[in-house]
Amino acid sequence: MSLLPAFLVALVAATPTFADTTVKQLLSEEKRALASLSSEQAKALLDPASVTAPLYSTDRLAAQPRAKGGPQWRCLAEALYFEARGETLKGQFAVAEVILNRVDNPNYPDTICSVVGQGTGRKHACQFSYNCNGKKNVINEPDAFARVGKVAKLMVDGAPRALTKGATHFHTKAVNPRWARTFPRTATIGFHHFYRQPTRLSQN
Repeated sequence: MSLLPAFLVALVAATPTFADTTVKQLLSEEKRALASLSSEQAKALLDPASVTAPLYSTDRLAAQPRAKGGPQWRCLAEALYFEARGETLKGQFAVAEVILNRVDNPNYPDTICSVVGQGTGRKHACQFSYNCNGKKNVINEPDAFARVGKVAKLMVDGAPRALTKGATHFHTKAVNPRWARTFPRTATIGFHHFYRQPTRLSQN
């Protein structure tokens, strides 16, 4: 008698046990993950708006639990608060994209905190104006900070950067910096124009 049929019989006989074990393991892991969620996180998962609404929807953002995170999240949230809290929701996501695009660009520091703090303390060297305006950076609008904190959390966690086409710079429509004449404009969102740094140039 050939060994092949016996081997196949043994394999088929073992497969259900293997499958049952795998399913049990997956269910056990899922149960542990769900148990680790806070009540706010669980509520957000169960809210249809948090699943079906577009990323840039105020309803979807409102359904997210209050955001918190480490130093890099905090630096991004503060930058969004001081640079874009009065912007549209898309505008806030767009500013976050610029900061993260810089983190990924070899011409800039490789952490969020280093990017937003670049040039601080040197005259005309700040990359983000709120660090150079001579004012103390105090968060006086906690609700606004909570909103931008959620945007920062989504972006740090890997939300798509689909608005600015790789922009590394932005400025308000109220000003016209010299570098904007040579940098390709990639988008205009809310109160800001967005630009991609030309590959032939180093940082501005």
